[in-house]
Amino acid sequence: MEILEFVLQVVLGITSLLLTLLILLHKGRGGGLSDMFGGGMSSSLGSSGLAERNLNRFTVVLALVWFIAIVALGLITKLQGI
Repeated sequence: MEILEFVLQVVLGITSLLLTLLILLHKGRGGGLSDMFGGGMSSSLGSSGLAERNLNRFTVVLALVWFIAIVALGLITKLQGI
């Protein structure tokens, strides 16, 4: 059980960092933080439609893995307390 908990913690850490990077890579749609990094300056230099869709899909899959790791860690923690 300790090995599984360690693996889940590593997965959670890696997915957290990757999610942060992927979210920052998304094309800005409004006047938020994305404009600070040059997202609002040129729309023609942004990613293509296919690349943006693939980025969205990868972000959603990674978010699901992140969520499952959190739920699994919570269940393990709760079961250890019994």
